[in-house]
Amino acid sequence: MKQEGLKPNDVTFIGVLAACSHVGLVEEGFSHFKSMSSVHGIHARPDHYACVVDILGRAGQLDRAKRFVEDMPISADAMVWRTLLSACKVHKNLEIGELAAKHLLELQPHDSATYVLLSNAYAVTGKWSNRDQVRKMMKDRGVRKEPGRSWIEVRHTVHAFFVGDRSHPLADEIYNFLGELNDRIAKIEKEQEQKDPSAFVHSEKLAVAFGLMSLHPCMPLRVMKNLRVCNDCHSWMKFISQVMGREIVLRDVYRFHHLTMAVVHVETSGDAG
Repeated sequence: MKQEGLKPNDVTFIGVLAACSHVGLVEEGFSHFKSMSSVHGIHARPDHYACVVDILGRAGQLDRAKRFVEDMPISADAMVWRTLLSACKVHKNLEIGELAAKHLLELQPHDSATYVLLSNAYAVTGKWSNRDQVRKMMKDRGVRKEPGRSWIEVRHTVHAFFVGDRSHPLADEIYNFLGELNDRIAKIEKEQEQKDPSAFVHSEKLAVAFGLMSLHPCMPLRVMKNLRVCNDCHSWMKFISQVMGREIVLRDVYRFHHLTMAVVHVETSGDAG
């Protein structure tokens, strides 16, 4: 951009920070974040702060991420706290995770995603009684987990898929093809085998498998999902993009995920609630 004489804007830095997060460039990410105001005169939005928390969270620097959130000159919104909670689940840090969940529940007491994230955080650390308490809290407050649903357009027709859906006329073919895709991935990266068996039938995987079966190899796959894409499905799609040589654009409830031959671009669009 410098060579072309182009000036970056706030959206540019979302892409830069997201890229730093996905390749583990922690200090480079911080440098770019600081340059927003000091060099380019751009005021950071909550989206940018969430990206920095994601950079630190993916790197396992949760204490540093917590301090960063606490030192923010603006109030941390739900996306910032949700990003921190998600990282705590991955790295099994319940102390900071519970703090993030507390703030999230104050901001969005009826958002099922927070309860699910916290419940899963307890589950991966073996805190089953705590997990059951969270589920009871959801029930007592009348909060229901919305079923995952994804959509993809093929030949001017929108096809919808639920988690574990077998209502599609080509369900058998889709599941067989999905199994073949997972076998190919497993041969390349053994760690990509799902830790959670239910992840095999997540709605976005069904939509992508159907798109691969139905669309011309030169056409990108454009999928929409009503919930946040899980880490397993995001990693799966990166490998599918690489193995199949396909461009995948996934729009979940929080952001766009643009995967091109396993190069990931994430554009945060704000908290959809």
